[in-house]
Amino acid sequence: MKPFPLSPLSFLPSPSLNREGWGGSSLTSPLSFLPSPSLNREGWGGSPLSSPLSFLLFLLSLPKQGGLGWVSSLLSLPKQGGLGEGLGGLGRVLLSLLLCHSSPTFATTYNVRDYGAKGDATHIDSPAINAALAQAAADGGGTVLLPAGTYLCYSLHLQSNVTLRLDSGAILRAAPVTDTEGYDAPEPNAYDQYQDFGHSHWHNSLMWGDSLENVTLEGQGLIDGSDVLSRGARKTAPGGPTVANKALALRNCRHVTIRGLRFLSCGHFAMLLTGVDDLTIEDVVADTNRDGFDIDCCEQVVVRNCKVNTVNDDAIVLKCSYALGWAKPTQQVLIEDCEVSGYDVGTLISGTRTTDTEKAPDGDGPTGRIKLGTESSGGFRHITIRRCSFSHCRGLALETVDGAAMEDVSVSHITMNDICNSPIYIRLGDRMRAPQGFHKSTVSNIRISHVSVTDADSRYACLIAGVEGHPVRNVRIEDLSVQFRNPLTLEDVRLQRGRNPFFIPEARAANELGEANYPEPSAHGIQPAWAFSISHARNILLKDVTMRMAGRDERPPVYQKDTRKIRFRNVRYQ
Repeated sequence: MKPFPLSPLSFLPSPSLNREGWGGSSLTSPLSFLPSPSLNREGWGGSPLSSPLSFLLFLLSLPKQGGLGWVSSLLSLPKQGGLGEGLGGLGRVLLSLLLCHSSPTFATTYNVRDYGAKGDATHIDSPAINAALAQAAADGGGTVLLPAGTYLCYSLHLQSNVTLRLDSGAILRAAPVTDTEGYDAPEPNAYDQYQDFGHSHWHNSLMWGDSLENVTLEGQGLIDGSDVLSRGARKTAPGGPTVANKALALRNCRHVTIRGLRFLSCGHFAMLLTGVDDLTIEDVVADTNRDGFDIDCCEQVVVRNCKVNTVNDDAIVLKCSYALGWAKPTQQVLIEDCEVSGYDVGTLISGTRTTDTEKAPDGDGPTGRIKLGTESSGGFRHITIRRCSFSHCRGLALETVDGAAMEDVSVSHITMNDICNSPIYIRLGDRMRAPQGFHKSTVSNIRISHVSVTDADSRYACLIAGVEGHPVRNVRIEDLSVQFRNPLTLEDVRLQRGRNPFFIPEARAANELGEANYPEPSAHGIQPAWAFSISHARNILLKDVTMRMAGRDERPPVYQKDTRKIRFRNVRYQ
């Protein structure tokens, strides 16, 4: 027998595996063909020999004489004596693996048309699609395929270990509610008093899943809720068929990927993802009539290369509500290379990007922003937002008002244009939609850098606001450039000309300090300064900042109230 080209002990797993696999060559270790729990979500990489199956088939294809044919010889060694005695058990394990993979097997695809789906925009296809999803789950997993066509559906029940794939030309369309047919009813939730109805229920959706793992939704198709998915209504009538108010809802799931799909006019939420850990959303386009992505009480999240257009509500929003019945944080989140906007509904997907809608339902301008809050009980920690753009919408909002600790938030390399309120809004509030005796909100360690803003509304300035006795702490803003439009007079401030009354204390419930409960820049009224308004804050650094006003504004550039250690370094007002 020829010498082993590799040490037999190299078959043993190495404790030095990192998340990227073995590094260079796909054959750097014989065990590189075995699955490792520490491999990352990107899979096995690009090498043709980098997957378990391909490498085993490669070994089997080699002649027994010479090369790596020693594998077959190794398995044939007698158990008594020599190397066979030492590797007999391991040999049997390898033999089992080789036998399992001696003929190619791949994840099964379940075409929904084989289960009775028509895809003709008339027939109700949800029973057929649900049958395919259930069969794939019963078989241990697979891919449920929607080929090109328009599939009219009520609630679809997602399953563990199952991929739902919409081919190019496939449209999953929400079916209209009739006198006899509708969507799944909202499940009971003993904690629904701590957040809005929409945040508290998941089953009343076009697609939903509860306590699942290894779920993927992907493809080039469209999920269309136009004229069907509700912006907030619960039911057509007491006891009648349920109206759905979101396209996708997941609760208490893990290992979820949403990739490549488009969402159109999806009601209250295009996605409500609550308690979903190890979540990836990439290359998704959402053009919808309320919230885009609501990521609530989730951990280990990546949102990458997405475009979200939401004129009436927030585009990408992180929350940490009490909907799960405990204060679960949203943490370890990366949002990068995304575009958010507030163009008219449907015009991002159509490509026209029109701006006929001047105001959102709350009376402020188009929303369409990246935001932390409003629901905020569990905590925001270790959040990174980078290389994102805001267009024709509101500015960045970092809010905690229900008892959450917001800490270690990094925002960098952001561009904004045509911003209708504060370009930067950091708010520690005291709304406290949380159980009695819940702890107060805190904000600390916020870093914002490399932000460029053009054509921003000057009424509310850049706002940093805590509450009396609970200041915002440790904020660093540097390399910031803002160009404001519409200079104001002191009389404008005194008379509050142009303010939005929707959120002010006399129009909305106020907290015990007489402040508006809902955190929104317009709730603070027209500001007495045009560049920065800072109140109830400690240890704030503004460095390498340029603030420009398009005309003469009678207000001073900076207003401060109850502040300490507010430092200005190389700050220019023009």
